[in-house]
Order: sequence, then C-alpha cells, then structure tokens
Amino acid sequence: MISQRQSNDRTDGANVATLIGNASRFIQTLAQTSLTQLVLRLALSVPFWKSGMLKWHGFLKLNDTAITLFTDEFQLHLPGGPYHYPMPAVFAFLSGCGEVMFPVLLVLGFGTRFAAVGLFLMTCIIEITVPDGWPIHITWAAMALAIAAWGPGKISIDQLLANRARWA
Repeated sequence: MISQRQSNDRTDGANVATLIGNASRFIQTLAQTSLTQLVLRLALSVPFWKSGMLKWHGFLKLNDTAITLFTDEFQLHLPGGPYHYPMPAVFAFLSGCGEVMFPVLLVLGFGTRFAAVGLFLMTCIIEITVPDGWPIHITWAAMALAIAAWGPGKISIDQLLANRARWA
C-alpha cells in the first residue's frame, strides 16, 4: 500500500515537473531564433556606432581627437612592444568608417556576415590596443562570431533578398 506521504511526494514531483515544463516552453517561445539574432545584431552595433560617431566632424572629416588618439594614445601591444600605430591618420579613418558602416549594415541585416566579420577583426585590433578590456572584447567577439556563423535571421534584408531569389 502507498502511504499518504508517498502519494503527496509524487503529486509534488509531478507539479514541479509541470512547472518546469511550462517555464521551458515559455522561454522557448520568447527566445525565438530570429528574435535572438536581431537582438545580437543590435547589441553588437551599439558600442561600435557610439565610438564611430565620436570620431567624425562632418561627412568623411575626422575630428582632431580621433587622429590624436591613434597618434599619441593608442599603441599596439605586441611582443617586444608596445608600438605606435603606423599611419595613424589612415587607421583613424578606417576605424571611423568601420565603426559607422558595419553597425548600420548589422542593424539593417544587409551584408550581415561581412559586417560581423569586420567587427570581429576590429575587435581583435582593439584587443591588442587595449588588452585590459578583454572582458568586454570577448563578448563582442562572441557576438560577432555568432552572427557570422548563424547569419542575420528572418528579420533582415539579407533574408528578404534570399527569399526573393528563391521566388525568381
């Protein structure tokens, strides 16, 4: 015979299992792949966009601070270094362009994998420039690699173009 206590224990276990199952289904419903991919794209875009916007003083005109950073402040922390950036104005210009262009592409979901790889490479350069920033840099690298690996998702221009190509 089953005691009342054993019966209550089974009922409690079934209730907990049901609760866990319901919570799991809710989380799966909330964290749809396409939504996750969109949020990853947006999250990676923000810090680069903000940094890029600080470098410009008009259309294709870098501000003096951006060039000064690459001339005097930023250094490449490589073995035997640190070393100053070669051609600091060129690096400042390329950095400013990438920090504005790649986030726009990511937000739109257009050329998404290209933009993600671009930001991944920029993150690698940022890491050797500011090695103490690795906790945030590794987060950016992980997001960029995830976007490059799994693509932009359904909420993107890339997906719209892919669907159009299939219909043609």
